[in-house]
Amino acid sequence: MKTRREMLTQSAHVAAMLAAVGLLPAAAQAQAGAYNTAAFAAKTMAEMTKALGTGAPVESKDVMITGPDIAENGAVVPVGAASALPGVKRLLILVEKNPSMLTAMFDVTDAIDANVSTRVKMGQSSDVYAVAMMADGKVLYAKKEIKVTLGGCGG
Repeated sequence: MKTRREMLTQSAHVAAMLAAVGLLPAAAQAQAGAYNTAAFAAKTMAEMTKALGTGAPVESKDVMITGPDIAENGAVVPVGAASALPGVKRLLILVEKNPSMLTAMFDVTDAIDANVSTRVKMGQSSDVYAVAMMADGKVLYAKKEIKVTLGGCGG
């Protein structure tokens, strides 16, 4: 019987070998040009939407954001974004008061649930946004205030 560590190590080796021979799906491989430098460097929502070539987001109850009301450590704040709407092409997580507002960008397809979670750094208490970019060009969002007791961005 293998230990969990041995199993994870072996899984990582197999994934690396599959990627090396091009057998992983394109979505699972890092693609040149997929990283949008201007969007991640944006300081405001307007700069970010311009860099992504989208219109202004509209608040919607069809987009959900999850996260703690109070984060004890701003260096590792668990957040999530989801939408049950059909046609979601991209989910974004934004932290309004971070030096770079866009903290995560996930491309999704109709083949999977538009439901992601990650951990982000937050330097201070801020509104956090979940943004769903739709196939029809609409941009929808939900927001939640998260209070940080210990800053994670150099604080």
